[in-house]
Amino acid sequence: MHSLRQEKTLVLPLIVAVAGLALEHEILALGPAISVVAAVVLIGAIVVASLRIAHHAEVLAVKVGDPYGTMILTLSAVMVEVLILAIMMSGESSPTLVRDTIYSAVMLDINGILGLAALLGGLKHGEQPYNDDSGKTYGVMILTAMGISMVVPEFIPVEKWQYYSFFTIFAMIALYGLFLRMQVGTHSYFFSYSYPRTQQRRQEEREPEGENEPATLSIAVIVAGVVLIGVLAELMSVFLNVGLKDVGAPVALTAILVAAISAGPEILTALRAALADRMQATVNIAMGASLSTVILTVPVMEAIALSTGQPFVMAMSPVQTVMIAITLIAAAINLNDGETNAIEGMTHFILFATFIMLSFLGL
Repeated sequence: MHSLRQEKTLVLPLIVAVAGLALEHEILALGPAISVVAAVVLIGAIVVASLRIAHHAEVLAVKVGDPYGTMILTLSAVMVEVLILAIMMSGESSPTLVRDTIYSAVMLDINGILGLAALLGGLKHGEQPYNDDSGKTYGVMILTAMGISMVVPEFIPVEKWQYYSFFTIFAMIALYGLFLRMQVGTHSYFFSYSYPRTQQRRQEEREPEGENEPATLSIAVIVAGVVLIGVLAELMSVFLNVGLKDVGAPVALTAILVAAISAGPEILTALRAALADRMQATVNIAMGASLSTVILTVPVMEAIALSTGQPFVMAMSPVQTVMIAITLIAAAINLNDGETNAIEGMTHFILFATFIMLSFLGL
């Protein structure tokens, strides 16, 4: 009973979901302005549910340790993102929404999360060590996955998109299957770092509240939370489409919104890890989330495109391609020596600010 009482924060999203389902037509009849307000309320409810999912993912992560822990954290966030995207793409939405969301998520994870964490952690602790094998492995995997799924499609003839979609699904599954085997198998040490004993004790003191709760409770809350988010996301999609239809807001705004909702819990976890001088966890979360977003979202959305017969625009725009190239080159240089500092963090955070500026300019 005590454990169930701790989940009272999920009551608010549940009430919002029930109210939204009951009053959907009445809200839509009140016009675009009220629809936008309703969408904002639903976004808040999604964030609350996502934070609870992230808490239980973090509890499971503490129980199993790295690299399994950060894998659970990133997979839970990607699961939320894929669910929201799939629901939004089932209605009236831009054909570039999937591409823009994946691009936004990578920019948010690498430049936003990693950049801000390295900046704040560097200002507090100076140089922060981690296992440089993880940064190199993540970087080359992200480059390969994005190149295959979001650069090469620019050169694929329209009449042959289905063949390449099938290939992309196979390629992403093959890449992730091998990476997963490497991450939890013989090369698991790539994604862990041995901290001094004093630092390990400090880390244990910061373990999330509820780590002694049974794992089955955490799994149950995560599953229930994802189902709840699915309902909320479907309502949000309806209200958002109606509310923004006449405003002329850029598609990138919706993409950034989806990416931010799914990455919100990761941001808090990564920042806590960096401020606690545990940069390995931050690198695993930021780079792992970027890789998981690309390598798991792409095959699911490509499968939806094949089943509906309606292709998505997956090829990045020239500006997006340049920004991703600069980001991955900067990450390759910064994550090459096994230590981060405030200067490296600032370079990525400036790239994130540039990404936000370009998005507001509609680029």
